[in-house]
Amino acid sequence: MTDHSLYDVFKNSLISLKATGRTPGREILYYSSRATRLATAFDALPNGVLKFLMGEEHGQKSVQSSARKPRLQQAIEFISPLISLSHSIKVFPVKWLSIRNKLDDILSNLTAIDQNCNFNDNESISNTVEVILATLKNCNELARRCVDFSYTGKLLMKSDLDIACTKLDSHIKTLSDVYTLGLLTHSDALVVPKPGLSASRDDVRFYINDLFSRFKIGSSDMKKQALVAFNEVIQEDDRYVKISVEVDGFISFLVHFLDFEETEVQEEAAKAVCVISGFESCKGVLISVGIISPLIRVLESGSRSSKEFAARCLMNFTENSNNAWSVSAHGGVTALLKICGNGDSGGELVGLACGVLKNLVGVEEIKRFIIEEGAIPLILNLASSKDEITQICSLDFLQSMAYKDESTREMVVKEGGISILVHILDPKSSFSTKIKEVSLRGIINICCSLENSLNILIASGFMDHILYFLCYGEASVQELALKAAFWLCGTSEEMKKLMGDVGFMPVLVKFLDSKSFEIREMAAGILSSMVIIPRNRKRFVQNDQNVGLILQMLDPAGAGEANSGNNKRLLLSILMSGNKLQQCKKKDYEFRVFKEH
Repeated sequence: MTDHSLYDVFKNSLISLKATGRTPGREILYYSSRATRLATAFDALPNGVLKFLMGEEHGQKSVQSSARKPRLQQAIEFISPLISLSHSIKVFPVKWLSIRNKLDDILSNLTAIDQNCNFNDNESISNTVEVILATLKNCNELARRCVDFSYTGKLLMKSDLDIACTKLDSHIKTLSDVYTLGLLTHSDALVVPKPGLSASRDDVRFYINDLFSRFKIGSSDMKKQALVAFNEVIQEDDRYVKISVEVDGFISFLVHFLDFEETEVQEEAAKAVCVISGFESCKGVLISVGIISPLIRVLESGSRSSKEFAARCLMNFTENSNNAWSVSAHGGVTALLKICGNGDSGGELVGLACGVLKNLVGVEEIKRFIIEEGAIPLILNLASSKDEITQICSLDFLQSMAYKDESTREMVVKEGGISILVHILDPKSSFSTKIKEVSLRGIINICCSLENSLNILIASGFMDHILYFLCYGEASVQELALKAAFWLCGTSEEMKKLMGDVGFMPVLVKFLDSKSFEIREMAAGILSSMVIIPRNRKRFVQNDQNVGLILQMLDPAGAGEANSGNNKRLLLSILMSGNKLQQCKKKDYEFRVFKEH
């Protein structure tokens, strides 16, 4: 949207307000970076048009306001030339860049006060303007001396510039406090309407700038309303996210609000940065303005809602262990573990905290620190929680810690982790199927390379649970149980014997005609391995249905897909083992007959 079209919008808005009988006054100008240019164009209107638009009452201001406005306008008019002058300074470039940024901030605040607020006869505002004007004059003198190289010494000038920076910071804080304390009231300021879905990029940018102005000079309530409006539009249209990142200082203000004392403002800010952090292209901007530290502070002392948004943000930032060191350096590990150990945190928040910790353990040194801080017993305790989200996320985190780390697996076993996981599998327990799946997967991953864990599994009733799931479990659980049986079968000869004793083979035979090729092949592989053991082989051939089913599946006119590849080889292996036993029986029978005669 061009300044000209923007001006037309203002003009039409003023006419509309006049028609309704309201007195808009000069303060109806939008909060935006273009307000100064628009005000200049507005003042250039012919007197007749000005009277029509503004009404006779436009010039009727209180005597006190009239006395103060010129001083405020002097300060505003003083800053722009000073900023221009600073660009020509060749010495102390870093200091002057800092001063220039602070002057921009003060100019934005003073312009907004001039255009949008009433003084309400408050003497402190007048005094603030006077002090700012004095500082501006001092900065102007310092700028002249730097341009002319007329200062007496670099150290002295550096000290003077540091003092000026400190004063400007103080003025910025004072102007912010003015709104926070409600020392100024906003007149009938027009609220920029939310652009439609077909709005141009310029319209979107103008709306973002309007919200930005409210962030900077608005009261707490106005800040909250602006944040609510921003959260609404970024949920609807990605363009608002991308443009907000482009607006200088916008993201910094959002991050600053994470430390805001008012809970509602903090929550809305946390919600906004959470959405923005979901955009890969925006993560770097958020990191560059120092978002990690405020997020950790929110985790430590924010509301539950703010903590959840902060944790989601950190999950986005720590994907693939990115920014892990930064989170750890700011005390993130301690804050996250504290959330996990707090019974009042709630399942959603604990689950998110586990998710962030899971991302962090990708860095070995951080994982060791997490374990040393007592994470394993803490997570095992969460695994027994009644909250499903907490259970799933804690078990997922536990597996990540133990992944390819034998020492961590041994610690899990030592802390009683196997018994806890097996207890979850108990068919009589009230845990959901999803929890049982996660627990079963965890047992397979944690115990797969630990020989001493097998005795604990057997003693805990693990094999009985696996057999139960193979018989009665849902399809997803059956597949995991079959994988567990495949793993158990490959551990030792004694385990194969034990599996045969408890009745695995008749159950596995039923999976040979499964619709899933993977299931068929896995079942055939387990049986092929089990029938190597003589007593298992004997049990297998004693049931004629077992041999008959295999022959049927090997029939070219039968199961079709089962005829092919590795599955056929496994079925033949099972059949040959059975035939070998039959041949042995036949020879034994012939020998006994010969001996009798």
